[in-house]
Amino acid sequence: MTVFEYSALTGNGKRKNGIIDADSIVSAGSKLRQQNIFPTSISEIKSEISTNNRLIKLLPNAVIFSKISKSETAIVTRQLATLLSAGFPLVTAVSTLVMQTESKAFQRVLSKIKESIEEGKSFSQALSQYPSVFSPVYINMVNAGESSGTLELVLERLADITEKQEETRKKIETSLAYPILMSITGIVVLVFLITYIVPGIIKIFTDLNQQLPVPTRLLISLSSFFESFWWIVILIPVIIAFMIYAFRRTPTGLQMTDRFLLAIPKLGKMIKKNAVARFSRILASLLANGVPMLTALDISRNTTGNSVIKNRITVAAEIVKQGGDLGNALDGSKEFPPLAVQMIKVGEKSGKLELMLEKTAQLFEKETESSLIAMTALLEPIIILVMGAVVGFIVLSICLPIFEMNQLAR
Repeated sequence: MTVFEYSALTGNGKRKNGIIDADSIVSAGSKLRQQNIFPTSISEIKSEISTNNRLIKLLPNAVIFSKISKSETAIVTRQLATLLSAGFPLVTAVSTLVMQTESKAFQRVLSKIKESIEEGKSFSQALSQYPSVFSPVYINMVNAGESSGTLELVLERLADITEKQEETRKKIETSLAYPILMSITGIVVLVFLITYIVPGIIKIFTDLNQQLPVPTRLLISLSSFFESFWWIVILIPVIIAFMIYAFRRTPTGLQMTDRFLLAIPKLGKMIKKNAVARFSRILASLLANGVPMLTALDISRNTTGNSVIKNRITVAAEIVKQGGDLGNALDGSKEFPPLAVQMIKVGEKSGKLELMLEKTAQLFEKETESSLIAMTALLEPIIILVMGAVVGFIVLSICLPIFEMNQLAR
């Protein structure tokens, strides 16, 4: 069946938008009228994706997914797991979610997935057509769940993982929100002072035609520069950001910048802990759901978020491929904390690798959160001190000529 999007009027005269699957536009209209819904427009959902700010048509079943968040994916996954556990057939469960999901973009995705399943594709094959929504981890776990007959359990697990990742992301954003807001506010205030307030005050001193102190002359020069070349001040950070982005797009640049981030005190340790936590959790989930070790390593290494750590896991995977143990392969590496390596070794020796990886993830998630709180607590006074020093310099530059005039007056 084809999926159609419609705008219609209900029997009460209210406007209604939605999605319906049918063999043709005529059939879709008939279905709607049977439900006492009178369509004003019906159109087939087309396949489009945005690339470089242009919409280009691709293979069937591609769609724009920019509006689909991880939170929505987690909610839909959990709802699907609940419906399957209640005995709903997969097609019926997906069809039910199409009507319940508020996101129009997700409705389109689910409708296309339902259509693919009805055509004879497996659930994982239907999901694999939408890599912008469903990650390789998600698709491989669903595939494993289908093979083992535990799809509802796998979906529950996926919902837990997605929710945990979203929770971590929101904690990071919340912790950094206040320092970032302080920084932006402070910069805006300082630019306003130097550009608009300071020139008026300094003009009084320059009209006196007397030698001004060095801090005052420096402040006048800065004020004049900001007033005349403010666009350069804005343009330079943009250019630097673009250069860093372009540099990171190259393999060498990505390696160098990621290695630099790992070398930064405090921040580097936090990045390592977060990467190990994500790697351990995903690897544990994949192994627990029957995904082979080498395949699981190949998938989970892409979730670390750091190319240096990713490459170290790739090297370890090659050793595992030749018959080695994962713990021994990671032993001695600077990228993995010794505690994580030891926990993996214990898991391999005891035959409970999935459990130990899960415990490793929990441990390093807590340590990441603690490190983030400590860094944020340290960052706030540093910002205050820097802003205080700049404001103090401005005040000193304005007050020094006044003190000198008072001394001359005596």
